[in-house]
Amino acid sequence: MRLNQVISTAINKLSHSDTPRLDAEVLLCNVLDVTRSYLYAWSDKVITANQYNQFQELLEHRIKGVPIAYILGNKEFWSLDLQVSENTLIPRPETELLVELVLARLDSDSQATIIDLGTGSGAIALAIAKERVNCNVIATDKSTTALAIAKQNAKNLGLETVKFIESDWLSNLGLADVIVSNPPYIATADPHLNQGDVQYEPRSALVAGNDGLADIRTIIAQAPKHLTDGGCLLLEHGYDQAAAVRDLLKQFQSVETYQDLAGWDRVTVGVKN
Repeated sequence: MRLNQVISTAINKLSHSDTPRLDAEVLLCNVLDVTRSYLYAWSDKVITANQYNQFQELLEHRIKGVPIAYILGNKEFWSLDLQVSENTLIPRPETELLVELVLARLDSDSQATIIDLGTGSGAIALAIAKERVNCNVIATDKSTTALAIAKQNAKNLGLETVKFIESDWLSNLGLADVIVSNPPYIATADPHLNQGDVQYEPRSALVAGNDGLADIRTIIAQAPKHLTDGGCLLLEHGYDQAAAVRDLLKQFQSVETYQDLAGWDRVTVGVKN
C-alpha cells in the first residue's frame, strides 16, 4: 500500500481519537524512521509488508486507547526526548509553564537549590537542569520505578548532576530555594479519569482525595520548613482550583496564579515570609 492509503485507512480506524490523522502519522513515522513532512512529500511511496505489519501492531494499541507516548515509550518535553512508561505521568505542554516560572526567578548563573517533588519521568527537574547548569537540582518521587526512569532520562540527556531521592513529598529532604511540583490534583470521582489518555496513567500520579487537593495541602504544610527565607513554592493545579490553592497558601506572601497557553489557571506561586 502507498503511504497515503495507509494513513487514510488508519484514520478511519481511529474515529474515537480527537487527533486521528496526527496519531496515524506519528505511528507511521516511528515505523519508517522519518519526519511527518516525508509522508507528504512521498505520499505515493509503497511501504514494505514488514513495515505495514509493524504499523498495524502499533495502530491496534492506539485503537484500544493506549496513549501514543506509552506505545512509543517516549514523549518530548521542553525539547527533551524523555522515556516514559505506564509507571509515569505523560508530560504535558501546559506543565512547561512551571519550568518557565522557575527559570524566570533564577539568574543564568544561579547556584540555587531546587527540589522537584513527584518528578515522575524527571521532566521538570531535567528541563530546569538543562537551562540552569549551576543549580543544585534534586528530583524526588516515592515510586522507585518512576525514579529509575527519571535517572535513565538524566543519563540519556547528559544531565547526571541532578540528584534523585526517594521521598514521600518533603519527608526526607533538607532546605531549598525553590520547591516545584506537578502533584496529583484530580478528585477521586472525576469522570475524566475514565476518558482519553488519563485512564491509562498511574492513579497515584493523578488522584488526590475527594477534592483533588489532598497532596497540595500536604506539600503546602511541609514546605515552610524546607524553604529558605524568600524561597518560592510553585504548584501546578487544576483549572478550577486556583482560588482554593491561593487560600491554602495564606501563610505565604506574593501569592499569584498564572495561566497556561490555553488561558486556564494552571500554576500558583507563593513566597515564604
